Amino acid sequence: MLTPRVISLDLDDTLWPVGPVIAAAERELLTWLEAHHPRAMQGHDLDSMRTLRMHVAARHPEQSHDLTFVRRQALALQFAAAGYRSAPVDEALEIFFAGRNRVTCYEDVRPALERLRAKYRLFALSNGNADLGRCGIADLFEGHVTAAAAGAAKPHPKIFEYLLRATGVAPIEVLHIGDDPLADVVGATQAGMQAVWLNRETREWPAQFAPPLCTVTTLAELA
Repeated sequence: MLTPRVISLDLDDTLWPVGPVIAAAERELLTWLEAHHPRAMQGHDLDSMRTLRMHVAARHPEQSHDLTFVRRQALALQFAAAGYRSAPVDEALEIFFAGRNRVTCYEDVRPALERLRAKYRLFALSNGNADLGRCGIADLFEGHVTAAAAGAAKPHPKIFEYLLRATGVAPIEVLHIGDDPLADVVGATQAGMQAVWLNRETREWPAQFAPPLCTVTTLAELA
């Protein structure tokens, strides 16, 4: 492994478990809608709202990487179907984002990132729509590259190219760390970067992909 100048890190399921966070945020949104806009919830539940987002993503493949766009459009359609002329979409999104950014980092995250930050430039590289400031970790990163900003989601090369433009370094000078074999490790490697697989749950590496350069179970091992 060559010594990198930049370390980029995935967020969801790399720095915190995301499944419970999204589930809680969606329940909060549903509860708010039922209390303040019950007409919009007639015939809807969490499953139907997820299905509506899938339909939006299918109708707008060129923007399906932008999860905020997809959620906004789905909410707008839901309100419109219920007869709302002035839909409180922004207010509804804020209810969701308040919960979506209420994350609890794995115990190793902040100590490890503080150590790494002393030697390397740290960037977040995420397909999701978490807000580093609201998550309480903006102080640990120099920048944050999202799929929405880059116009594509990992493992598409566009998002890695966007990161390289933001950092101003050569691909081999970036070490990317993430939990997803395809999106993080294969995507970064194909972009010419170094990559480490963060495997917190001792999963087996997918046989169809070339083995990762290195595997760790915590960020503490990397640091």
